[in-house]
Amino acid sequence: QVQLVESGGGSVQAGGSLRLACTISGVTFNMYAMGWFRQAPGGNEREFVGGITRNSEETEYAASMKGRIRISRDNNKDTVYLQMTSLKPEDTAVYYCAAKLQLHTLSVPSSQPEYHYWGQGTQVTVFS
Repeated sequence: QVQLVESGGGSVQAGGSLRLACTISGVTFNMYAMGWFRQAPGGNEREFVGGITRNSEETEYAASMKGRIRISRDNNKDTVYLQMTSLKPEDTAVYYCAAKLQLHTLSVPSSQPEYHYWGQGTQVTVFS
């Protein structure tokens, strides 16, 4: 059974930082690209935040967060991280991690349908 568990969410003042983690079990982690998405309150769509290929060859970040986030992974710990800085109230959302089996390509998948497995999400609230 594949399971993704996010952690590290919480409430933070604008300008602050948070580091989210997502640990996966039930798969060979280094065969999977990992992505982070978020869904704002009342939003219908999950927005791509960023992602990383299976051995960290490539990372990609959404324009809205570029320069404020960094995604990394530790294949020995089956964990991917999302480091966020200079947080803004508009970053308030539920943040989800997702995994995509990546056999050949080394690009970062950026759309929801590309991902095979999802976590339950962790709430991030940024207050001014």
